[in-house]
Amino acid sequence: MRLGLVLLWLGAAAACGPGRGFTRRHGPHRITPLVFNQHDPNIGENAKSASGPPEGRITRDDDKFRDLVPNYNPDIDFKDDEGTGADRLMTQRCKEKLNTLAISVMNQWPGVRLRVIEGWDEENSHQDNSLHYEGRAVDLTTSDRDRSKYGMLARLAVEAGFDWVFYESRSYIHCSVKTESSVGTGAGCFPSGAMVYTPHGPRPIDRVVSGDTVLAAADDGKMTYTEVVTFIDRDPNSTRRFVEVTAENGVTITTTPSHLLLLASADGWRESFADNIEIGDVLLTRGTNDVMRPSRVVRKKTVYRKGAFAPLTKTGTIIVDDALASCYALVGSHSLAHTAMAPLRWMSSWTSNEVGRGVHWYAKALYNLGEYVLPSSYKYR
Repeated sequence: MRLGLVLLWLGAAAACGPGRGFTRRHGPHRITPLVFNQHDPNIGENAKSASGPPEGRITRDDDKFRDLVPNYNPDIDFKDDEGTGADRLMTQRCKEKLNTLAISVMNQWPGVRLRVIEGWDEENSHQDNSLHYEGRAVDLTTSDRDRSKYGMLARLAVEAGFDWVFYESRSYIHCSVKTESSVGTGAGCFPSGAMVYTPHGPRPIDRVVSGDTVLAAADDGKMTYTEVVTFIDRDPNSTRRFVEVTAENGVTITTTPSHLLLLASADGWRESFADNIEIGDVLLTRGTNDVMRPSRVVRKKTVYRKGAFAPLTKTGTIIVDDALASCYALVGSHSLAHTAMAPLRWMSSWTSNEVGRGVHWYAKALYNLGEYVLPSSYKYR
């Protein structure tokens, strides 16, 4: 079963290559417009399997404001009533889906462009929990404002991969997306300042480069030094939500919710998403010689930190801030993820796989495909 999943995962990823990732379109098929007041999926916008619950307003003074990105796509018209450029600001996921939709609109109606009449909102013009306040929602029309097109526009938005689409008004359609962390638009990461260990002493993770040697653990659970082959994700400027896990011996590791930590178990170690760690679980922490030291988790909390770094090592493991972690995220099996990443580790031996910023294209393809082919028990939710 597992081998079949890996082969399917890898084969499709190779075919995908470095692109935008997968949307819901799977080849030529007949698409039907949404009807007025219809939404897709047929659940509430804030359901976890749609765009998810709101996480709080973003203002220009918030650290999270730096996570919003401007969209200057010339194939999209922005109404910008406020004259502040706010309608151009959105999350990276929203931007990617919007740009995909813009192409679909031009293909569907030559000479017509996508039009954004509302993006990020800072003027309190929506309901209290609106995703517009987080840059996760857009209200859309076509540039010709032909209302007869809006049902098909809504369908094209579904096809472009928006997580919730609502033919809300005769005057526009409403689209929204999940948070970055909930879908892994970024891989599992550690923040700036997290410490790794080299043969020459500790080093901040943001100063690590491919080819460095860092402390990790081998398959037998013993500590060993291993080579960093590339970065699955590297973004020094983002501010993200992290989970901070503290053990009884004082060791504290901070990582993104979907990152896999490796915990002590009767037969060695077991993996767990950081979000799922519970008080009483046992971290494996740096010990003496080559032996890991187990310590019970006594505290877990959510924090926001700057920077996101996810080094990939040859062993697939890494010791960060004295605790053992997998190099992988989003997929709930360390061994499956390690197998799937084998071609990336192999490529590093003969070509440069350095990532300047963002998620490595290979990892992004695998994570996107995993959303479609892996059983739910393997996936972060």
